[in-house]
Amino acid sequence: MTSPTDIGAALQQDGGAGGTPEPVGLGSSPLRSDALPKALGIYPYAADLWAEGLLWGAVLRSPHPHARIRGIDTSAALALPGVHAVVTAADLPPGPDGTPDGAPSGPIVADRPVLAVGVVRHHGEPVAAVAADHPDTARLAVGLITVDYEPLEAVTDPEQAFTAPALHPDGNLFRHLPLRTGDPDAVGEVVVEGLYQVGRQDPAPLGAEAGLAVPRPDGGVELHLSSTDPHGDRDRTAACLGLEPDRVRLVATGVPGATTDREDLSFQVTLALLALRTGRPVKMTLTREESFHTHTSRHPALLRYRHHADAEGVLVKVEAQILLDGGAYADVSAEALASATAFSVGPYNCPNVFVDAWAVRTNNPPAGRMRGEGALQACFAYEAQLDQLAARVGVDPVEIRRRNAMATGDPLPTGQAVTCPAPVKALLDAVAAEPLPALPVDDPDAEWLLPGGPGGAGDPAAVRRGIGYAVGMVHMLGAEGEDEVSTATVRVSGDHATVICAAVDAGQGFATLARQIVQTVLGVSEVYIAPADSDQSVAGPSGRGRHTWVSGGAIERAALMVRHQLLQPIAANFGMSVELLQIADGKITSYDGVLGMPVAEALEGKELWATAQCRPHPTEPLDDAGQGDAFVSISFCAMRAVVDVDIELGAVRVVEMAVAQDVGRALNPRQIEDRIEAGVAQGVGLALLEDLRTAGGVLLNPSLTGYRLPTALDTPEVRIAALLEERDVVATFGAKAVSAVPAVVAPAAVAAAVRAATGLPVGRLPIRPEDAVTA
Repeated sequence: MTSPTDIGAALQQDGGAGGTPEPVGLGSSPLRSDALPKALGIYPYAADLWAEGLLWGAVLRSPHPHARIRGIDTSAALALPGVHAVVTAADLPPGPDGTPDGAPSGPIVADRPVLAVGVVRHHGEPVAAVAADHPDTARLAVGLITVDYEPLEAVTDPEQAFTAPALHPDGNLFRHLPLRTGDPDAVGEVVVEGLYQVGRQDPAPLGAEAGLAVPRPDGGVELHLSSTDPHGDRDRTAACLGLEPDRVRLVATGVPGATTDREDLSFQVTLALLALRTGRPVKMTLTREESFHTHTSRHPALLRYRHHADAEGVLVKVEAQILLDGGAYADVSAEALASATAFSVGPYNCPNVFVDAWAVRTNNPPAGRMRGEGALQACFAYEAQLDQLAARVGVDPVEIRRRNAMATGDPLPTGQAVTCPAPVKALLDAVAAEPLPALPVDDPDAEWLLPGGPGGAGDPAAVRRGIGYAVGMVHMLGAEGEDEVSTATVRVSGDHATVICAAVDAGQGFATLARQIVQTVLGVSEVYIAPADSDQSVAGPSGRGRHTWVSGGAIERAALMVRHQLLQPIAANFGMSVELLQIADGKITSYDGVLGMPVAEALEGKELWATAQCRPHPTEPLDDAGQGDAFVSISFCAMRAVVDVDIELGAVRVVEMAVAQDVGRALNPRQIEDRIEAGVAQGVGLALLEDLRTAGGVLLNPSLTGYRLPTALDTPEVRIAALLEERDVVATFGAKAVSAVPAVVAPAAVAAAVRAATGLPVGRLPIRPEDAVTA
């Protein structure tokens, strides 16, 4: 049977239905390798998997945000016909003192139990799990488990976490990060202040979490999951189960949408535990409500800012307090806080910066990785401050940003010099120069374009247009000393090549890029990307542009080593060095034109392979004053938002988003534009719609009917004003990450446009109708 990857590759070679081969190699925009199987509905996801003797898993979750567990009675569930196992924290390896501790784990701090023991700390926390011969039986059995809860007072206000009783043995403070640079006594002639609030945004993946666990004869387990980090998930799963890592294998299946870590670890460990306990394959497919309870969301934030500037609007000092609500467990709160703190001033120069930032524990749902974690919350606040400052000094929003814009070589408030390209002024100028869209009131046939649609906009005379600008930044790769490394193998046999790399394509198109890299280096058009699993060498997690840089770099290096193996005997035959030969358009040619040989002919009868690693330059943790070279590189983006606001009803329609972004090098222009559009859509969602609401720590809207996502009619036209290609000399191919920074900037730009239309301060996200009503 032809695999989905093979189908995509075949379509690419045939040029689709038209029969004309598409361009290949870096800089072109070939069809994505997974496009056809996804369009045909035959792309394999974890929810599609099956195994002989399959059992179904289900999880019992806490109805309380905070409660003591006084006892668990599983007898009724075990007595139900068709039930094969019920597991609790007592079935996991015990803690260091020999008593159950729930096998806690986490990406940075191991504080989150797989199954709650003694206490539950958030609504929906896993308490027990069942394996049965039918999914309905498993869910029925879950309902028969009796848990004796003693409800405890829930701490849901992050400001109360400082004085509340400890919710966990590790305390309520995940991290306090002060940043101090410059003169604390500096003052400006103009001072503006603001209080800003960012709500809880959920990644709301297209497909809910699902997976299959298969026990192995050696006592280990094989997991088939939509993981974005096969080795990290394998190692943490093995540790939680008390197994050696080589007895756990994780196979990455198709990822149905991922803008964050794909699954909470408790999901896969529980799945594996059920398979080991029953000795049979176990599958688990979550409902949408369970999905909201399982994965982490964006950190809600409270930010207080004071900007000092001179009479011309040039920044003198920035003071800020940033508070992130990390929820019940640490996850990556410390990492998100570092980003929020380091980028608290944004892509602007300021000699004096004084910030105090905290991430705290509450009984709210856990927060974790999501595009631009930390940077987004800060961007919303500092851009609102600059709009205030522009109004106070009497200049337009673009000019105030140009006067303070960072450039290459300028320092961050952390003391780190920005050595990568930082074309902030050029990005601003590009979006400002774009023509504005037409007003819908000028077109009698365009009533549906008004806020609220036909008949929903009230009086068209109440519609006001607003134009807002924002600029933002994100760091690429890991930060603060995180070791970034990836390994790849490239094998060439005959007229085709195979890439073996554990880098998961989570929807960002990395498999297509990997194919383009090999096509460029080796001139081989047929390239197969092997499925990712933990038996391969480490490639690390998806996100923050890592795989383009680190895994792409490893693939390029391996391909270059194969290229040398291919060209060396040819060069020797002609008495020249390898450097005097080149591969282009499927041919090997010499500098003098004497040699012209098809690559396929040179490869005939040969099998060549090489393995290589890529590891970017190291970083360091921020010190007690928030100083240090914490980031490998930074990506920048500027946006102009155009909105129409019904000032009587508070309805907002985003008409257009103009985007200018520094991409370093456009390796695949079509994919870059697609990813920018996706980031803008996610940012617009947070700006106007997306809010995972809680009351007393209990989720109120864990469904796709209650949690509002932007539809096609809510998503604006995205105008790409510029893709600036100033290569980052330390990055692989000179390219920068592209998807996170549009999501960071879009909410701030939309909020700025709503302010311009209404004259109201707009200090919270998402923007509610009452925030945009002036009449």
